[in-house]
Amino acid sequence: MSNTAHTDDDAPKGDPIAHLIIALCHQHGSTSPQDVAKSFFAEHRKAKDPADGWRRYMNPVKQQMIHLARNGQVEITRKGEAVDPDDFRGLVRIRLATSADE
Repeated sequence: MSNTAHTDDDAPKGDPIAHLIIALCHQHGSTSPQDVAKSFFAEHRKAKDPADGWRRYMNPVKQQMIHLARNGQVEITRKGEAVDPDDFRGLVRIRLATSADE
């Protein structure tokens, strides 16, 4: 009855947007923050939501994208080159990290 004990090692933990970012990167190789927001919105859309309701998820997507990049799980890229997650501008994409430095 208690959900405090998790026995599934494969069960995702944490933010659902972060999990979606990872899943989309696995599926497509890379994804854009807009695609993540649109996909998340499509999964959670209510009948009364406007068509551009995905825009409200852009800030949470960017926050999770930066968090995942700082933890070395993904890379934020601009023009195909990895950028510093603390200092980037413009149109970017997200891809799985190419190297794990541990």
